[in-house]
Amino acid sequence: MVIDSVSLIENIFESARNFSQSSHQHSIYGKDDTYIKGRGKEDYIPLSFLKEKIKSLDSNELLKAGFIFSSYRLGDGDPFSNWYLSQFGKKPSQSLLKKLSILYIPDHKVIFDTVGIVSQCYEILQDHHVVINNKNLPTQMGEWYAKSIFGLKQVMSTSQRGFDFFIGDKHIEVKVHWGDRSSPKGVKIRKSLVRLSDFVIIMYVAKNFTIREICFLDSDFVERKFHGKSHVLFLKNQDISSYFFSKSSKHFDKIVNRSSLMKFASPLFAMRLDEQVWPG
Repeated sequence: MVIDSVSLIENIFESARNFSQSSHQHSIYGKDDTYIKGRGKEDYIPLSFLKEKIKSLDSNELLKAGFIFSSYRLGDGDPFSNWYLSQFGKKPSQSLLKKLSILYIPDHKVIFDTVGIVSQCYEILQDHHVVINNKNLPTQMGEWYAKSIFGLKQVMSTSQRGFDFFIGDKHIEVKVHWGDRSSPKGVKIRKSLVRLSDFVIIMYVAKNFTIREICFLDSDFVERKFHGKSHVLFLKNQDISSYFFSKSSKHFDKIVNRSSLMKFASPLFAMRLDEQVWPG
């Protein structure tokens, strides 16, 4: 029997709600690597269970109905882990999370409206010379913050495509890390870029585009501390956190625009900065 898309979606949402209302601690469904998100915030249903309920169902029908695959890893803050714990009495294993997919129905109206807003925002940022090339927005925002706070001069690169940054005659390598927390591997930076620079500035930009931390390092120190055979270096928090602006005022003298720093800092970062003894 062929089910139209609207009826199929409603059937799935109802099934997800019903499935999520009771525990399944002793079932095999916790081994699934594909779950379908229902209408409710914590409504999910294992794909294998749904296929048992709707015998003729296959993944192509779900895709045709408008469902989209998304890796669990892309959904930070997703309530799936809480749902899984309540359903199966245990947390999902890391091996499961690595291969886990969530099928969901996107809100096309919200996405369409947001795309329009983003387009307008990009035009504004272009008018104010924040977005100036093909780099992604978080990188360009972080670089613009660095320019504003430290008074960096930006010039066309003579060695590669893009721009170089300077404070006077000192070459600055600006590295932007976007996210609410740092990777355990650290911030990756090319060794060749460190060697070409005098200082390395790491701008930690939160997902809401505020500055959550800044680290200002001497390039010689970076090369000595993180020497190795690889052409890339990984600057881990535990190795450089003592140089974070929230903990050290060593490079506060490099700041030329304190107002810009405080204006774009996250509330927590601003509070920590305010606790420091500002020079001058």
